[in-house]
Amino acid sequence: MNYLAHAFLSFQEQGILTGNMISDFVKGKRQYDYPHHIQKGIQLHRYIDTFTDCHAATAKAKSFFRKDYRLYSGAFVDVVYDHFLACDALQYIKYDGLENFTISVYASLEKDFEFFPAGFQRIFPYMKTQNWLYNYRLRDGIRRGFEGLAYRAAYLNESAVAYELFNQHYDELKTCYEAFFPEVKKFAVSSLSNLLPD
Repeated sequence: MNYLAHAFLSFQEQGILTGNMISDFVKGKRQYDYPHHIQKGIQLHRYIDTFTDCHAATAKAKSFFRKDYRLYSGAFVDVVYDHFLACDALQYIKYDGLENFTISVYASLEKDFEFFPAGFQRIFPYMKTQNWLYNYRLRDGIRRGFEGLAYRAAYLNESAVAYELFNQHYDELKTCYEAFFPEVKKFAVSSLSNLLPD
């Protein structure tokens, strides 16, 4: 669950941000239970996920985790991408830095708290107080992110090996991010025009 990337690719649009962040907790046609502006964010999230899964750089990044984690390799790559995005200072110049960006994300999300599905309601307080989005820049933040992924996953018992693989292949994973992120950013911008009409 690459929360930082989905927050960033919402481009500071309120409803888009909320829908983008809660989408993993909204199954199938339940998206239509939400206000229109949030539905658009849910739809954008799904577009981004499909694009990410089909990208050659993502396939390469998954290859480092696949032997040990099989279908969960993509989930670990999501967290890895958030690390490199958090470290990509040029992306946050217009926001006066990553920390200010994350503060604005939490403040914006709180305005739509009433629309959070139960699962996101449970994690959001931890996301904010522990500042997950900001701490993805730290390797220890990634370690904790991996642990959280293993805790929530039905068939994962540990994440220590994933963290070792992350460190072992750090430079190669960074290269994957650098090939991927400019393209997903362009894709997200263009996809906004294909969302549900107002």
